[in-house]
Amino acid sequence: RARNRARALAVLQRRGAASQADIVRETGLSRTTVSSLVAELLEEGIVVERTDSARPAPSPSGGRPATLLSLEPSSGGFVGVDFGREIVRVAISNRAGEVLVDHRSDRFEVAHQAQRALAVAEAMVSRSLDEAQLQSDRVLSAGVAVSAPVRADSPEFASGVIFPSWAEVNVAEFFGERLGVPVHVGNDANLGALAEATFGVGRTHRNVFYVMLSEGIGGGVVIDGRIYLGQTGGAGELGHIVVNPDGQVCRCGNRGCLATIAGGAALTAALRQSRGPHVTVDDLIALSHDGDSGAARLLADAGEAVGRVLAGVCSLLDPELVIIGGELAPAGQPLLDSISSSLERWISPASGHHRVVLGELGGKAEVLGAVALAMSNVPDQTL
Repeated sequence: RARNRARALAVLQRRGAASQADIVRETGLSRTTVSSLVAELLEEGIVVERTDSARPAPSPSGGRPATLLSLEPSSGGFVGVDFGREIVRVAISNRAGEVLVDHRSDRFEVAHQAQRALAVAEAMVSRSLDEAQLQSDRVLSAGVAVSAPVRADSPEFASGVIFPSWAEVNVAEFFGERLGVPVHVGNDANLGALAEATFGVGRTHRNVFYVMLSEGIGGGVVIDGRIYLGQTGGAGELGHIVVNPDGQVCRCGNRGCLATIAGGAALTAALRQSRGPHVTVDDLIALSHDGDSGAARLLADAGEAVGRVLAGVCSLLDPELVIIGGELAPAGQPLLDSISSSLERWISPASGHHRVVLGELGGKAEVLGAVALAMSNVPDQTL
């Protein structure tokens, strides 16, 4: 019965509002079972009948419109934490997935200061729960985004590669002990994909590919509304696809990975030759917007390389939508045009057209992905 409750609640979580007939259709459960579950959930205050101005769903039989049901927002909530390279971000949502609080820390070296980052995150979570007026015993689950590969079969991540000071840290255990709920850890690019598919530009699509263009390059695959991780959790890692075998050595050990050509670190390194040693990704984007030819050329070349790799990705996965996010996404239409034209040039005509769009969530994508991860992993006993 707990599994059936979870399936019914998942429909409401995904749709926002649904009739009993919708739940029957999407879960495959019998009408009798759904009716019993809904009565139970209404009595417990987890689900409510919609009383707002939303129009009731038309009845399939043509009779009286069906009553719409939705989750009671105050019946629980979720915690999301994002450990970026230079900031910590925390978001709190209610049970209906409405974000109540979203805070970010000041900049510091998160990758090299694990204990400080954990202390900052713990304080931010406590303060954010108070601000959201969400008692700790009503937190249902939590999600954490990290800028490192995460194994599909383990809460651990390859911290020694990208987060050197995190080698002995178990993030899920740290927050689990403090919150008393299950904590799920995900790679930031995967969770960016999940966020855009849940809250952002991909929310009306079931199959999307997300590209995170930041200091490095990551990708996330959403298939039938769910993140696809692959055998070890590395699905979508397009940043380490080799595009120039004679190119620069990448931190992964290969030569000419996409990240060495189109990642933010590579682009700013190239621009520093003419603009000085302190150029950032934000500076690169600002220069491009101001018409600087060097910055514009770097972004155009980066877009061309990304589009060429995406041609292979789209040939294999055939996504409904390709979403561009990350720190380079604010470069906007010129970057998007370069990616799109390169993709169309290199993909087989038989594969058809693939729409490429900018993400809607900006810097919030990863922390909202952590919230979405928590929302999709509510333990049965709390349902």
